Amino acid sequence: MVKIGKLELGEFPLLLAPMEDVSDPPFRSVCKDKGADLMYTEFISADGLIRDADKSIKKLDIYDYERPIGIQIFGDKIDAMREAAAIAEEANPELVDINYGCPVKKVACKGAGAGILLDLPKMQKMTAEIVKNCSLPVTVKTRLGWDYDSIKIEEVAKRLQDVGIQALTIHGRTRQQMYKGEADWSYIAKVKENPDIKIPIFGNGDIDSPEKALEYKNKYGVDGIMIGRAAIGYPWIFNEIKEFLKNGTIIAPPDIQERANVCKKHLEKSIDWKGPKTGIFEMRTHYSNYFRGIANFKPFRIRLVQAATFEEVADLLDEIALFDWQTAEV
Repeated sequence: MVKIGKLELGEFPLLLAPMEDVSDPPFRSVCKDKGADLMYTEFISADGLIRDADKSIKKLDIYDYERPIGIQIFGDKIDAMREAAAIAEEANPELVDINYGCPVKKVACKGAGAGILLDLPKMQKMTAEIVKNCSLPVTVKTRLGWDYDSIKIEEVAKRLQDVGIQALTIHGRTRQQMYKGEADWSYIAKVKENPDIKIPIFGNGDIDSPEKALEYKNKYGVDGIMIGRAAIGYPWIFNEIKEFLKNGTIIAPPDIQERANVCKKHLEKSIDWKGPKTGIFEMRTHYSNYFRGIANFKPFRIRLVQAATFEEVADLLDEIALFDWQTAEV
């Protein structure tokens, strides 16, 4: 049984990665329905929380159906991060997660996210302050290092464990790689195999199929897997992986009607959370992903992104579900 503090997550939990502009409550709801064991909010700016910025405060919204869930924060100032963690706790998640992995320039080059990998003493001090002031479990998500010449992930894991974090997720790329190239899980395995490391170690990066999940579970010995981009438009991946790990069975992919139904639920949740105008507008980035791989879908996609009301989109999704994709011309 994998545990984070007193939180029990099963024998091999599947985590939904925190993804900016993706992992909001509507998206998390469909991933939870399809088997995600633990999810995180989008990363939230510590400075934004302290300033009571609307965008940051809105990201604290969590719902009972999502549990267990962690709130993820990022920042470069120790005092601000400590205060932000306290604000996050008040939203009553199951845990608080620290982002030490974001590679984007506006974050990392200011010393936040993956930028703190260039200053391990500061990382340790910041984490210690957050742990000391949190009653909830504190976890961390990070990368292998700033670049391949500065990978010190085993030292990072030891330092973070020493100050009290209760789980560590490692993305198998450096900051320099961004999201390019293959994730190197061999370094994640070294952390897991280190006899001094006692906390759960979760691997992240490039898991996009049940077969790969099983291969990486067996090869690298991690306690669980975090899935990010592969779940966008395809939340079914969680249950597909679970079934394959348990029984070696490949679940048939969702048919068009199932895709349309889940897309509609995502849309409904988006409107509930963001209001009709923003909810419909922001869903437009998801339609292509829900219907990825369907030949001749482009005309429908154009109509979906042009639709301005829930009723219009819902009618289109019903039309897509009933359309004869085998014989008819679009």
